Amino acid sequence: MLTKRIIPCLDIKNGRTVKGINFVDLRDAGDPVELAAKYAETGADELVFLDISATEERRKTLAKLVNRVAERINIPFTVGGGISSVEDVDVLLQNGADKVSINSAAVRNPQLINDLAAKFGSQCVVVAIDAKQIDGKWVVHLMGGKTPTELELFTWAKEVEERGAGEILFTSMDHDGTKNGFANEALSILSNSLNIPIIASGGAGNIQHFADTFKLGKADAALAASVFHFKEIEIEHLKNELDKEGIAMRI
Repeated sequence: MLTKRIIPCLDIKNGRTVKGINFVDLRDAGDPVELAAKYAETGADELVFLDISATEERRKTLAKLVNRVAERINIPFTVGGGISSVEDVDVLLQNGADKVSINSAAVRNPQLINDLAAKFGSQCVVVAIDAKQIDGKWVVHLMGGKTPTELELFTWAKEVEERGAGEILFTSMDHDGTKNGFANEALSILSNSLNIPIIASGGAGNIQHFADTFKLGKADAALAASVFHFKEIEIEHLKNELDKEGIAMRI
């Protein structure tokens, strides 16, 4: 049985880790290099680093910071933010990233997914999808959740898989930072309709929420930020509790 993964997420703005609610009201959560090292030491299965303002501000992800993080950890490391070309990915991989996450660029240029998968392998390509419900429909958003598109979550997710993505990181904007649980109904639909791993993001508030997203949402991995950054949940304890519930974990 494949083990489920617990993934802390470092949302980076101006070189610092930040966390908000519903993608706004950001507050400082610490130094990303120190946080990354702590998570690697305390049982995180992977780490995600998102430069959340890189796309909006037309900047490239901070390659030097990526390198500093990579030097301190020994777990798989996914980097996203401002990636729009094969060359961008090459730089990040050379600086220590294991995978890259693309979002806005994938919507604007879907061929980029094909190109990255062909050049670096599907296992390297994570497509992040931010969506919120509008009139009962899951609408994909760009630019850190600021710009709605014409795309519908499940249709776009299927296309992403067909183009060669190795994983999907789905964030429910309605659940983000609320600590009310993950969007398990939508996650279950994604998991049942696709053959690639789905990472659940948005809404973690307690240990039961993680159990629910693995059991009800059928997610392959669960990503969270503030509950880890502010020490509301310790990863080692979380994994032990999930293991007791019969959820396969790497301990």
